[in-house]
Amino acid sequence: MNEKAKRYFDNLKGKKVAFVGMGVANVPCAEFLAKQGAEVYACDRKDKEYIGAEICGNLEKLGVIFSLGEDYLDVLPDMDLIFRSHGILPFQNPWIGECIERGQRVTTEMEVFFRLCPSKIIAVTGSNGKTTTTTLISKMLEMQGYNVYLGGNIGKALMPELENITENDIAVVELSSFQLLTMGNLVNSPDIAVVTNIECTHQDHHISLDEYVDAKRNILIYQNSDCRTILNADCDYSIGNRVYHDMRYDVRGQLAEFSIKHSVKNGAYMNDCGDIVYSDNGRETYVMSKNDIIIPGNHNIENYCTAISAVWGLVEPENMLKVAKTFGGVEHRIEFVREYKGVRYYNDSIATSPSRVISGLRAFGRKIIVIMGGSDKGNNMSEMVPDILKYVKLLILNGATADKIYDTVVNYDGYEGSGLEMIKTDNLENALNTAKDRAVSGDIVSLCPACPAFDQFKTFEYRGRRFKELVNGFDE
Repeated sequence: MNEKAKRYFDNLKGKKVAFVGMGVANVPCAEFLAKQGAEVYACDRKDKEYIGAEICGNLEKLGVIFSLGEDYLDVLPDMDLIFRSHGILPFQNPWIGECIERGQRVTTEMEVFFRLCPSKIIAVTGSNGKTTTTTLISKMLEMQGYNVYLGGNIGKALMPELENITENDIAVVELSSFQLLTMGNLVNSPDIAVVTNIECTHQDHHISLDEYVDAKRNILIYQNSDCRTILNADCDYSIGNRVYHDMRYDVRGQLAEFSIKHSVKNGAYMNDCGDIVYSDNGRETYVMSKNDIIIPGNHNIENYCTAISAVWGLVEPENMLKVAKTFGGVEHRIEFVREYKGVRYYNDSIATSPSRVISGLRAFGRKIIVIMGGSDKGNNMSEMVPDILKYVKLLILNGATADKIYDTVVNYDGYEGSGLEMIKTDNLENALNTAKDRAVSGDIVSLCPACPAFDQFKTFEYRGRRFKELVNGFDE
């Protein structure tokens, strides 16, 4: 452990530290601080059954004290330090302001990691493509021989890794708007900051679109002249009320861009021949053909251009090509599950917004059977309807948004005469059984929900894994 991190954690020995929200980040961090000698409290409105018996058992063995149920926040006034879950937003949870008024410190795992990490950091945010791009960057660096620590919003806490990370390693971090919201004026801004794109989303959590965009902006506005920023040349970063302010004006160091539509002066782009090249102030280097990329869809070509722009100068082109020819995709992102009786099943549970649905449908380039529906996060569903009419022959709706999606589609100009058939069911299992009964050899069935999973599952990962479990359970 580096000296700075050691001093920080030594200072927490014997201190009362609360973790509010026992999710995928706070659980390992609670374990880590308990091992460092802190008096750790695990706080959550949910019970131990929901959190998980094995997780709770492991925490209790380390001496972690639980505060659960309706009164789970009652212990907070006695705490020396409080870690909020990244999904708990400061401006929507009055208890955070109350803690600050009492003079207590409220932080997050990712804020601490950035403050104490001794290595180079490559950070990725954006509305779509974050996880695949983050994974591609990590794979390319590993192929080059670097020791890489991958984590953040991708589902792995990195604060416990401070015990192992050295200045010679590279941390590759996916960051959501929720994580970035309070990460202003970072002591250790990312050496390379990537913003894949910006679109209207998460309006059910942020108080305004400007708050959402400003959270994303935090990834780059505190960089210095030695840093790099990667932006999408095909994206309008001036979204929101501040239409005059494009993120490009916030870049402090070197700007590289990427595109699948046209050339760029600095960065990776796809040309008219389908080749991906890197332009260094106009000096072009061939990297790969789009046909070398084995995961489907133009959005994945875009993800490769993003990753190439991020690692340029760190990874040789031949190692980027090796990744393209071997990387089969990230779980829950157009993930091939199984072929059953000539029907191919794909898990695209991450497609929780209309724009992701559009990418997921276009990836196949043909009419398919789609399972859609979930909880409502306030998205405008109409933007995906043209692609539904073009690429879907049977749409099976389930969950809380089934009626909303159905009404949006049938009231859309062009629905009549499209040939689209729609069926509504109550849950994912029945939707999948309907798809299995209706599919014939040669068909493709994709779970492409357009919505979060909270109406039936804890997260989209749980939904995707349940889908795969059901598909793999089909009798031969």
